[in-house]
Amino acid sequence: MNHAELAADEIHRALRGPAWHGSSLQELLAALSAEEAIQRPIPTAHNIWELVLHITSWSNIALRRITGGQVEPHEDEDWPVPGEMTSEQWDADREAMKESHERLTEVVTGLTDDQILAKAPKSSNSVAVMLHGVAQHDAYHGGQIALLRKVVTTKHRRAAI
Repeated sequence: MNHAELAADEIHRALRGPAWHGSSLQELLAALSAEEAIQRPIPTAHNIWELVLHITSWSNIALRRITGGQVEPHEDEDWPVPGEMTSEQWDADREAMKESHERLTEVVTGLTDDQILAKAPKSSNSVAVMLHGVAQHDAYHGGQIALLRKVVTTKHRRAAI
């Protein structure tokens, strides 16, 4: 496996699994309702929906950086605010996260070793470091989602009883 395939595999595992660190993003978000995703059990923390939008943004930003697009995030792109909070929009936002990662891994697998080991735009790190960072970012926020999910699904189930 070359450097690009390794980075793409790591991003794929963070999204779909199997992931060494635990549940993948898709596993964590499966069967999670829009109502659960918008709950804010920690008043000063982001909710699950906001985390999904943030994860999607940084996958898209990494893709732009390696394809010659805008390097810096657009205004409000780092932590986008959810729009209409419906079940349909929740499904669309989860699908957008999946598609952003799939586009990124598709482009990454086409990179040569020279391209992936080159410096990322406006960075002292290589493209490889940035791409492994995407997977690490996914795992970090996946851990937050896992904890929030435990709280919101337990709370939701108790309310239904």
